[in-house]
Amino acid sequence: MSAALARLFSPRSVAVIGGGRWGENVITRCRAIGFGGPIWPVHPERAELAGEPAFAAIDALPAPPDAAFIGINRESTISAVAALAARGAGGAVCFASGFREAREAGGAGLQEALLRAAADMPLLGPNCYGFINYLDGVCLWPDQHGGTRCDSGVAIVTQSSNIALNLTMQRRALPLGFVATAGNQAATGLAEIGIALLADPRITALGLHVEGVGDIGKLQALASMAQRLSKPVVVLKVGHSAAARAAAVSHTAALAGSAAGARALFARLGLAQVDGLGAFVEALKLLHFAGPLASAEVASMSCSGGEASLVADLALGRQVTFPALAEAQKQRLRRALGPLVSLANPLDYHTFAWGDADAMARGFAAMLEGAAGIGLVVADFPRADRCSQADWNCVIEAAARARAAADKPVALVSSLPENMPESLAEELARRGLVPMAGLEDALAAVRAAAEAGRPARPAAPVLPPAVPRNPRTWTEARAKAALAALGLRVPRAAMARDGEEAAVRATALGFPVVLKGLGVAHKSEAGAVALGLESAQAVREAARAMPAGGFLVEEMITGAVAELLIGVVVDEAHGFVLTLGAGGVLAELVEDTASLLLPVTPHDVERALAGLRIARLVDGWRGGARADKSAIVQAAMAVQAFVMAHRGQVAEVEINPLICRTGDAVAADALIRMGENDD
Repeated sequence: MSAALARLFSPRSVAVIGGGRWGENVITRCRAIGFGGPIWPVHPERAELAGEPAFAAIDALPAPPDAAFIGINRESTISAVAALAARGAGGAVCFASGFREAREAGGAGLQEALLRAAADMPLLGPNCYGFINYLDGVCLWPDQHGGTRCDSGVAIVTQSSNIALNLTMQRRALPLGFVATAGNQAATGLAEIGIALLADPRITALGLHVEGVGDIGKLQALASMAQRLSKPVVVLKVGHSAAARAAAVSHTAALAGSAAGARALFARLGLAQVDGLGAFVEALKLLHFAGPLASAEVASMSCSGGEASLVADLALGRQVTFPALAEAQKQRLRRALGPLVSLANPLDYHTFAWGDADAMARGFAAMLEGAAGIGLVVADFPRADRCSQADWNCVIEAAARARAAADKPVALVSSLPENMPESLAEELARRGLVPMAGLEDALAAVRAAAEAGRPARPAAPVLPPAVPRNPRTWTEARAKAALAALGLRVPRAAMARDGEEAAVRATALGFPVVLKGLGVAHKSEAGAVALGLESAQAVREAARAMPAGGFLVEEMITGAVAELLIGVVVDEAHGFVLTLGAGGVLAELVEDTASLLLPVTPHDVERALAGLRIARLVDGWRGGARADKSAIVQAAMAVQAFVMAHRGQVAEVEINPLICRTGDAVAADALIRMGENDD
């Protein structure tokens, strides 16, 4: 653990500033969890607090405390922080709210004063509950919590104190080693806390509940440390906003948004992302007990066809797959389960073997052979208040034997979360099995654990975002000329002031041509584009019908194999988001996109393209022509080159559609929005 936070997180002495139930709770919880060092309450009027003798002021404490919980109002908190820093305290938890999150009430100024008061002393918060160190028995926490001491476990860091509180109350047998809240991260952010906790050898995995990423560089440092220590990180990102979509000028801006930027960032850094608290808990649990998975290929086993079908259906769209059974596996399964069982993965092994732990173990072990990275045995256990578990012991015994024989992780998964009681889950963990609650969360956890197991590929640091002021849209002709100078193929074109001049320019270019009205975004929707014009008269008529004061005449690009979109928007929270996906009229209709953060390599673009559904068209659908992939990659690299050269000025770049042909890829339309840079 870093020296700066080690003293705060593993203190030998604790001060509690302030009375009331919050201060008393901190003292009570700290003693209940087993903290054996001195606890020094500070209160100007009370002689004792929760049974501990109180001191009238911080200056009266017998020694500088290693950690302090400050549970007083926001103005007094600043004075207390200054006094603690002057005494040489190891750090403090600031419980009070009303700082930066309360801008209209003067909170920003108070937060600046708080930071000045702290100087170099570490702070958590303000507006946070603090932390619970279940490994060493320290609880600077003003409320109840549901965890227990452990020798090793996962660490969870969150900006939300209530989310942290809820996670301590989980009954899914997730061993919690450390829970920390960051509040509004005035001095110490999520990444800094995470880095400190990853350094503890007793922490097996890290979970981050993220509202805002904050310092991208520090998050990159956390990811590098996690990879170095082979400790997986799971992220639950919340707060995706749809506001940017409503005001989007281009399809790229509408498709990217903060959610796509966050996903691209976490993927680039090798951090596994989940979308809900249940999956968050199950992923951390799986990683704690089994570690990262070699793959998201699963051997699924249940004694019901309904369960087997449910598993298969729930896996759709989750990047979880079920490898087909090899002939040798089928032979072993037939010997173990008899002739009446239909052999497949997911497997419905029926109830023919139920109660015969030997046969079940042989069948489970056979399923674990081959490519599967984990075995999932579906088992919902009877409620203890009305039923007996005795008849279910055979599945536990069989799964434990199969895990030992195959040397692969095996999880017992209940289809409903409540059908995996906590006491049973703890027993399963002692048997070397992973107890998982709820099929949907379990499958999401498998995908996350497989993501965490992928070998890290060195990547250049993320290009930091720089948001320009007052962005304005360039003309299409200017945008195309700028990108063509960097290697993008664009149609031959000419400008025209009116319909008559457009007809002349079209004749010189050669028919068929495309006519576009200038200064109009989303030209197709506005009726400002006409395709395939075959004569000068057709050009004149199209120009008269367009809501435009000037025109761009271009050669008509034919022979399209596929139409793509390539665009970049600046995301002030995550960097520059490159979006690659289905283009033209399909851009927003089919939602077939991939997002990457700049800088990217040609290999990155190729991989992203291969993951799109439209890649089948690019590769020659049903024997059709193949598009020139190298030209597509070149187009993406031209867009990147423009953004890199104009960072701080560029707000957005989009090519849509990029017409992909057998020998090239041509930008039929291009948009660039540029602003002012303060530098």
